Amino acid sequence: MNGGDEVVAAPAGPPQPLDWKFSQVFGERTAGEEVQEVDIISAIEFDKTGDHLATGDRGGRVVLFERTDTKDHGVPRRDLERMEYPIGRHPEFRYKTEFQSHEPEFDYLKSLEIEEKINKIRWCQTANGALFLLSTNDKTIKFWKVQEKKVKKISDMNLDPSKAVGNGSIASSSSPKHCLANGGSPDRSYNYLGNDFSFPPGGLPSLHLPVVTSQETNLVARCRRVYAHAHDYHINSVSNNSDGETFISADDLRINLWNLEISNQSFNIVDVKPANMEDLTEVITSAEFHPTHCNTLAYSSSKGSIRVIDLRQSALCDSHAKLFEEPEAPGSRSFFTEIIASISDIKFARDGRYILSRDYMTLKLWDINMDSGPVATFQVHEYLRPKLCDLYENDSIFDKFECCLSGDGLRVATGSYSNLFRVFGCAPGSTEATTLEASKNPMRRQVQTPSRPSRSLSSITRVVRRELITGAENPGVDANGNAFDFTTKLLHLAWHPTENSIACAAANSLYMYYA
Repeated sequence: MNGGDEVVAAPAGPPQPLDWKFSQVFGERTAGEEVQEVDIISAIEFDKTGDHLATGDRGGRVVLFERTDTKDHGVPRRDLERMEYPIGRHPEFRYKTEFQSHEPEFDYLKSLEIEEKINKIRWCQTANGALFLLSTNDKTIKFWKVQEKKVKKISDMNLDPSKAVGNGSIASSSSPKHCLANGGSPDRSYNYLGNDFSFPPGGLPSLHLPVVTSQETNLVARCRRVYAHAHDYHINSVSNNSDGETFISADDLRINLWNLEISNQSFNIVDVKPANMEDLTEVITSAEFHPTHCNTLAYSSSKGSIRVIDLRQSALCDSHAKLFEEPEAPGSRSFFTEIIASISDIKFARDGRYILSRDYMTLKLWDINMDSGPVATFQVHEYLRPKLCDLYENDSIFDKFECCLSGDGLRVATGSYSNLFRVFGCAPGSTEATTLEASKNPMRRQVQTPSRPSRSLSSITRVVRRELITGAENPGVDANGNAFDFTTKLLHLAWHPTENSIACAAANSLYMYYA
């Protein structure tokens, strides 16, 4: 059990659907406000404790948020849980700091502009109170250390602020002019570091020792290492190993293994590049280490398959240990079949038993011990199937939606259009399927249906008829009769590691919800 749940007897049926509530928003837009491209959030990640949250944006910045409600009562939250202290408050975060992680670059050899946009952020193990994280754009990975530093403020120096020149400027102008600590008179005129070395009739002014008036604590982000020049194609994934020493980075055709301490050398462990590029049929779309087995990792492909590889088998892992793919239903093939089968994101469950994958239309949950097919498939926005042609025309069909699992493994979540995201229950027998909107009223898109399943036949047929009509014939509404918008898409979201709390990005705004 986690997240403060009481230890009770296992319920007979699946867990009840969660009641989601709005928690916080950072960077909320005012009505009609134009969103700057550089401010759009492109990555979200909780650290392992859930006490810190990081976001990256298209402008190359990383913003860190820190949890504040755990400091209540002066007792650590884990101890409160052990004491069964009633925690009424939901997770609350505050802005901590931000730093410029990447700058735009230009590859002169390939005449290629390299965007500063942050593709992925991954937290590393903390040490000595400092936070460590990896951030990457299309080509370069950076290892950051964020630490509190004490900055000393100096005052009471025997300088006249109005006459100090050059390097003689005063560190702090807070010293009083009428009286100085060591008895010097501020009325004496003298020139410091100037060309005029004339002193007043009284001779040399008395020398005052600087006094430290305060020690402010500032957060300083320092780039410890830069891992560059190892990828010919755009980096889509970075994943830390559970050993705390190594990580992988993946692009379209290769996966490299790095040591955190060594930035000028990496090992290529997967290479799917054919001898002739005309024979290229699939590319790598996402890769992730197993959460506890340091020798195991998985990567997905544009053909909808997931390969699990074992680093103990060979140095170059072009042959997989396990392959997960769903056989194509006969007669279902169309022009869009391969495009929508491409997996945009994979995530291991916290215990490493399951892998969650997201393709364009569905979420699939795979049991790592069963490679015959997914154990569960969730339709995210099936009402878009008749509109695949329009989605192809405006390139929306290539949008890369992320997915996430709850810490207890009972639920999964992913985003959709119109700033909607969906939460599904994946426990045996669960029918939970909630649609939420990234706004201060997340439940306003819900369809009002009776809570009990005992509906009359006429009401059932009315709902079915309405779904058929709105889904297939009316181009501007979804299966629930709501207007949808392809331009507002919720691509990035993350689930708190120990609690039912979700952070998601709607353009430049970060919304947080709890249940």
